Amino acid sequence: MKTLSIKAKDIKKKWFLIDANKKTLGRLSTQIASRLKGKHSPLYTPHTNMGDYIIVINARKIFLTGKKPENKVYNHHTGYIGGLKSIPFKRLIKENPTRVIHEAVKGMLPKNSLGRQIFRKLKVYAEENHPHEAQKPEKIEL
Repeated sequence: MKTLSIKAKDIKKKWFLIDANKKTLGRLSTQIASRLKGKHSPLYTPHTNMGDYIIVINARKIFLTGKKPENKVYNHHTGYIGGLKSIPFKRLIKENPTRVIHEAVKGMLPKNSLGRQIFRKLKVYAEENHPHEAQKPEKIEL
């Protein structure tokens, strides 16, 4: 018996639309990361970019449970001495709601060139409007 190894040219990528309205951030982002990697496919190959394109709309309406909206802080470093910048969740969701989902999903992907390729297939929008109508995305409920 031979092991089937799928090639990049044999993969047919689809476009999916996910509505983040009244969804929990962590549960939604794990399912998005799984679909981006292609783990839902029976032909899943870990070293190949097999996943589908994901469009997330209504990112502004995502929520966290418990006291996380008050306590969660996003950090990044500028590269200079003492350059640690912190932004609380409540401020970030108002200013840049797409970054919240980007950060959550990116942390669940591989930290290598394949992970960066996979991450490019995620499109997040704060409102319902998106410019990908030509791709005819299928709406899925997660």
